[in-house]
Amino acid sequence: MDQSKIRNIAIIAHVDHGKTTLVDGLLKQSHTFRDNQAEMSQTLIMDSMDQEHERGITITAKQTAVYYNGYKINIIDTPGHADFSGEVERTLNMADGVLLIVDAQEGPMPQTKFVLQKALDLHLKPVVIINKIDKPAARIEEVKDEISDLFLELATDESQLNYPIYYAIARDGKAGKTTDLDDDLHVIFESIINDIPAPKIDEDASKGAQLLVAALAADNYLGKYAIGKIFRGKLKKGQNIKLLRTMSDSSNTASLEKSARDSEQQSGNVITSSARIDRLFIYRGLGKEEVEEATAGDIVAITGISDANIGDTIATGDSPEALPTIELEPPTLSIYIGPNTSPLKGKEGEFTTSRQIAERLEKELETNIALKIAPDGLGYKVSGRGELHLSVLIETMRREGFELEAGRPEVVYKDIDGILSEPIENLSIEVESEFVGAVSQEMGIRHAELKSQELTSTGSTRFTYEISTAALIGLRNNLLTATKGTIIMSSIPFGYRPVDSKYRPERNGALISFETGVSTAYALDAAQARGTLYIPPQVPVYQGMIVGLSNKKEDIDINVCREKQLTNMRTHASDGAIQLTPHTQLSLEQCLDFLLDDELLEVTPKSLRLRKRQLDPTKRKREARAA
Repeated sequence: MDQSKIRNIAIIAHVDHGKTTLVDGLLKQSHTFRDNQAEMSQTLIMDSMDQEHERGITITAKQTAVYYNGYKINIIDTPGHADFSGEVERTLNMADGVLLIVDAQEGPMPQTKFVLQKALDLHLKPVVIINKIDKPAARIEEVKDEISDLFLELATDESQLNYPIYYAIARDGKAGKTTDLDDDLHVIFESIINDIPAPKIDEDASKGAQLLVAALAADNYLGKYAIGKIFRGKLKKGQNIKLLRTMSDSSNTASLEKSARDSEQQSGNVITSSARIDRLFIYRGLGKEEVEEATAGDIVAITGISDANIGDTIATGDSPEALPTIELEPPTLSIYIGPNTSPLKGKEGEFTTSRQIAERLEKELETNIALKIAPDGLGYKVSGRGELHLSVLIETMRREGFELEAGRPEVVYKDIDGILSEPIENLSIEVESEFVGAVSQEMGIRHAELKSQELTSTGSTRFTYEISTAALIGLRNNLLTATKGTIIMSSIPFGYRPVDSKYRPERNGALISFETGVSTAYALDAAQARGTLYIPPQVPVYQGMIVGLSNKKEDIDINVCREKQLTNMRTHASDGAIQLTPHTQLSLEQCLDFLLDDELLEVTPKSLRLRKRQLDPTKRKREARAA
């Protein structure tokens, strides 16, 4: 296709500002689907993962393409949550412009700033869309001023201050140049064609083709797909190519060692190997369309290059050249993941060994490039962008049949000029006025620094804090409880600062099973006076397993397997029905937040079990005294 008729755009925004909903409208109104297709009545079409539907967020970036008035528009739907910002960083390399979506009530939020900064650094043309203007508390003019201030803060040259603004209700498929909206999204299509430039390509095709691999996919039929934008020349089906991999300090060591063994040659810091394009695809709607060749500027998917990784260059010609690699922000949190070592190991999972877990984590590295993995005892230290980033990985492995154990999330510290430094984050909190005191108290305990406090047009209060990543662990669950689930909060990495004193979480002690067996209602009835229970009756427990949260600061060992003694004596008091308070069912994220350094989380496809690292109570107390 003629390069001048191609537009490559990324949809970027803060979480829940309407990115995926807008893509739904673009897909439907470009006649990508027939009128009777099921997709015409669906929402969040691009969110294909089960966890995306369950959590209501986009986790991985998706590619699609629509055709409008003779133009092909390649669309990249990106995540809005800060923990998945690695997906944004790698996919923006395929775009030539961005649609920046901003909520008409909330205005620019922390992730809005992050994604816009990345887009402007890559000199991508922005188009601003103020969405959800039908909200009762919409404050359109104020939001426009806030967007203008954000551009003034982030712009690197004057041309970036000239951006068009449109208004939309993406849910209804309406948009306009003013708040008096049209009945469709044609102004957005026209803006993409007129405001977003044609792809930037290298005109010197004589040097051979170049494509930067920005994403990977796979299916059971054709295997791995290498996805990226062609920056120069043409690629053809059946063509022989060179795969170039640039080594860097941040690259995965095991992957590089394998590449070096399999390579034909190594020149400087570039490893080169040969491969052949098996099949070549372009995007159309939710599917792919096989083609014989593709030209510079288009986004394509290639099969047959099984060794391709994100950041590699696919090139042709006598002197193939590697494109600049994708630079990512470093991880901020790490967690231990290893084989399950509890007395119940191997009973509920299909994949239980250290080798199987290692292979799965290596596979994850191919697509989840914001992760870092290093050996750690029997298991591995997995580093990522945040609690959600790591918990999604653990939940995915759990659903695939893996059985494992995980440790407490820990901060990834960094040595800067010989000074130990910790990551800090910019935290935004919006809460009803009646809970302002609860929020202020919790943030004071965590030594957060208040940067601003303002009253919103809806009567709620919006706080902006600077807080260490260590103090952020477990904060969301605490504040959800304290505010009866009404709080709105988000954070974004903000940089590093010298460590004054490492934050230590405060928590009451744990109720720990003293016996191995099956929990009974009789024993739990007595135990519930000691604290909050996390297990119901008739579940298997083992010595050292955590069954609840104590009312006191110290751990308490209790017997939850004790049965009532059977005698011939009958009294009104002893024969009364046992009334158990319903147990608290913790989610995966809540379990991870609960953990202290001497505790682990046992994860199986069927169960989540909290436990002490040292199961024997005598040895555990001896170790505590020695520490």
